[in-house]
Amino acid sequence: QVQIMESGGGLVQAGGSLRLSCTVSGEIFDGYHMGWFRQAPGQEREGVACMSIAGNTYYRTSVSGRFTISRDIAKNTLYLQMNNLKPEDTAMYYCAAGPTFVLQVAAYKSWGQGTQVTVSS
Repeated sequence: QVQIMESGGGLVQAGGSLRLSCTVSGEIFDGYHMGWFRQAPGQEREGVACMSIAGNTYYRTSVSGRFTISRDIAKNTLYLQMNNLKPEDTAMYYCAAGPTFVLQVAAYKSWGQGTQVTVSS
């Protein structure tokens, strides 16, 4: 069973940076594509960035150029570096694993509990 745990969230001022971490159990990166998602209060969960087993990446348009997804295979950890944060980035951020390389919530089967990111103006 895939186990996923996010960390690194917090409160930051607009223009600031945060790095989220996602620690996973086992050699998940060999068999699953990974994604970062977020959900703001009253809104649907949406994809932020994803990384394929081969290391290819894809970003939603609104974060492209500001966010970077990466991984450290030796540490079983996925990262999301978030720069130039905006108030509209405020949300609960989730890490997920799935069999398909696509930035769609329904494609991911295993989820962490999330970490809160709050950006003040």
